[in-house]
Amino acid sequence: MPEAASATVLGCEGPVLSKDEAAFFRDSDPWGFILFARNVETPGQLRRLTADLRASVGRDTPVLVDQEGGRVQRLRAPHWREWQPPLDEVAAAGAARYERALWLRYRLIAEELRAVGIDADCAPSADIAGPDTHPFLRNRCFGDNAATVARAARAAAEGLLSGGVLPVVKHMPGHGRAVVDSHLHLPRVSAPLDDLAVTDFAPFSALADLPMAMTAHIVFDALDPGRPATSSPAVIAMIRDRIGFGGLLLSDDLSMEALSGSIGERAGSAIAAGCDIALHCNGKRPEMEAVVAAAGRLGPAASIRAEAALACRQTPDPIDTALLEAEFEALSKGRAYG
Repeated sequence: MPEAASATVLGCEGPVLSKDEAAFFRDSDPWGFILFARNVETPGQLRRLTADLRASVGRDTPVLVDQEGGRVQRLRAPHWREWQPPLDEVAAAGAARYERALWLRYRLIAEELRAVGIDADCAPSADIAGPDTHPFLRNRCFGDNAATVARAARAAAEGLLSGGVLPVVKHMPGHGRAVVDSHLHLPRVSAPLDDLAVTDFAPFSALADLPMAMTAHIVFDALDPGRPATSSPAVIAMIRDRIGFGGLLLSDDLSMEALSGSIGERAGSAIAAGCDIALHCNGKRPEMEAVVAAAGRLGPAASIRAEAALACRQTPDPIDTALLEAEFEALSKGRAYG
């Protein structure tokens, strides 16, 4: 049996993979890679980079990106479409049409991603927008109630899957009550568990069959007042047992300041808590070395979940792009199509 991959997804430094980086990735063997705006210039450059990343580990490893639309999209004009924020998209399409509009939107996003060698999108967000949700997250949500969010996120995920791109639903078990930005501070939620179960957790329960998900850097006092979800065995157990998620579970980016301790300690805590993959995004070598050392290799259960996730990558269904674009344009403006 070949040795399991490192229990990591890593970033790279720039738009071109250096020989030194390629050698590091060959030796460390991350399960996958993630790209950011610093890695993106043109379609041709991006195709070369994704091919070089896969060549560095010698397999068809997944390449991830955050392409939600709105503020959080790494591929932008003039080479790629600009998308309005998800919350605005749902409002524009209207109650009768938002599911179809979102399926079309993410099917078109999948086409853009696949064309440059990207086959996993860190979307959709199944967080619920509340009156106090921090602006860093609020318009990245699909709605202000569990039912709308679950249906919208399902449509987005199915659009991606139809286009051959794996969705990574986030941020389990729910980030919508955060009133601070977890890139900078640690959010804390004091709501009772029964309330959380019928609100924040509910969309994730409805999406528990999806192949991949990402945790939230947020403390739930009702479950574990001492640790954020990413590094809490109690919260990860709840994600598995109560929410019922059986897929591959990634941490959110370990570089975010919501987490305490060294970068290696953060990675080790996430894996010890039950995350399958430690996600590190900034491409800084000393930090990546510490994350790889602390995360170790995929364990047997994580390896099974990783293989099951990759098995969901499919050859995209053929589409008439112009036709789908025309339908999406009509729906996103609140008009019937056809």
